[in-house]
Amino acid sequence: MATADVLERNYPGRRAQLKRDILLGALACFNQHGLDLTTIEIIREHCDTSVGNIYHHFGSKDGLVAALFFSALEDQARLLATYLEKADTAQQGVAAIVGSYIDWVTDQPELARFQYQARAAIAKGPQADELAAKNRSRNKHIFSWWSAPARHAFIKHIPVDLLPSLLIGQAENYCRAWLSGRIVTSPKKYRAYLTQAAWLSLAIAPDLK
Repeated sequence: MATADVLERNYPGRRAQLKRDILLGALACFNQHGLDLTTIEIIREHCDTSVGNIYHHFGSKDGLVAALFFSALEDQARLLATYLEKADTAQQGVAAIVGSYIDWVTDQPELARFQYQARAAIAKGPQADELAAKNRSRNKHIFSWWSAPARHAFIKHIPVDLLPSLLIGQAENYCRAWLSGRIVTSPKKYRAYLTQAAWLSLAIAPDLK
């Protein structure tokens, strides 16, 4: 089970098995009922565990949401780093960034669906600073890769906070529609189109003032 593998990477070992089980159950509940309507009791019943166990490991429903959200974010970052390490040219870098995003969403649809609905809650909650820090770190990593003289020509006038939107904005929009069921064609089928769209967005960047 793909989601279980993600959680195993973030919470390894036999001693963390109950924690992983609770997270898997909570993910199913959040995606079925939504964040607001899901209660600790619903999660407890789904996981066949005690409220005490849930609070012991995560402190609250917000703690569960944060644990799932940051597990997803860290797994995305790992895949991005793997793809980017194999890229040499600027165009290969675009393909790596867009491709890793599409591949992660299509391979982890349940986590991706949850991540989209939870982002606003995390951004407005007590973990907002942690989310901002992780986003800055991701953006810094991408921009650092682009900063090599042979690569930066197409993006040297792009502000760091704008770069992720130009790179994956269109892919993200399509993936959201696919996850919601509004469209049925897998994002992987249109990977080349979405990569080219991102590349063209960057290619005109030096003309921006």
